Amino acid sequence: GKEIVIANAIIAILTIGGQQLFSFFTFSCPCHVGQNLIYGLAFLGVPALILLVVGYALNNQTWRLVTGKRSPLEEATTPNRLLQCKLICFVLCSITGRALVAPVTWLAVTLINGSYYVCAMSEYVSVHYYGANPNATASERRTILAAFPCSQLVPPELTRARDEVILLLRYQSQVAGWLLIAVVVITVFLSYCLASCFSPLSFLHFRYWSSYVHNEQELFDEATDQHSRLYAMQHVRKFFGFVPGSENVKEIRIPSLREWQAISGLAFLKRVDEEHYDYSLLHDWALKESVNGKYLKTDEDP
Repeated sequence: GKEIVIANAIIAILTIGGQQLFSFFTFSCPCHVGQNLIYGLAFLGVPALILLVVGYALNNQTWRLVTGKRSPLEEATTPNRLLQCKLICFVLCSITGRALVAPVTWLAVTLINGSYYVCAMSEYVSVHYYGANPNATASERRTILAAFPCSQLVPPELTRARDEVILLLRYQSQVAGWLLIAVVVITVFLSYCLASCFSPLSFLHFRYWSSYVHNEQELFDEATDQHSRLYAMQHVRKFFGFVPGSENVKEIRIPSLREWQAISGLAFLKRVDEEHYDYSLLHDWALKESVNGKYLKTDEDP
């Protein structure tokens, strides 16, 4: 939908801005044989890999797909394995498509910029671009070529050869960047076409379904927040003797040391039967203990 397009556009713009700042403040080619390639590829690939992982991690569908999959209850409620596998593949493709927006943008922008590629590949340019001292050994040529990204290290008589090498490498990098963009755009377009062709819904029905899913999720999130708040409020009221935020509180409950110890500590979930969990130590305490203990009137002097 429109929200996805806008979100992807924002991610791409932020990635472009981050790449420009990252290059300006951090990139400095070592101009040394054997180090240029590693350094250039690291700046090309490592940020793209990090952005890909972040893209997966920030997508709620990723956690919906993996959370609780080892639960016996989950395995018992999966009647059709083939259908489940198809659905998982579809969701994975959707998640991957969203996650690839930032790393592909990074790679495309850095290739069009050309600095990383020039640094990485300078020492591997064909020997005929080296215009001086034809008697130099291959090792000496690579050493000089590796220094070409750093203009201050190049002798004056090799300035023209350096300019030719830099132009050649920038040409190769920018062509690769535009080819990457073209391949991605065509792939995305064909993917949407194929998804539309195999969709069981008509165009307007699909738009209605998309709107329904969006509204259902919003309403579910609102209900989840309100339901969990009301449920937690019952347990907090039992422990402290009043409802948070209420006016004219007549009395408060004074928890005992044993009760403080019962709700303190580390706990995640406690299964109480086949269908229910206790969500916290306070939740567990509230369901087990009876309402008693010491109370203090708030309108009396302590």
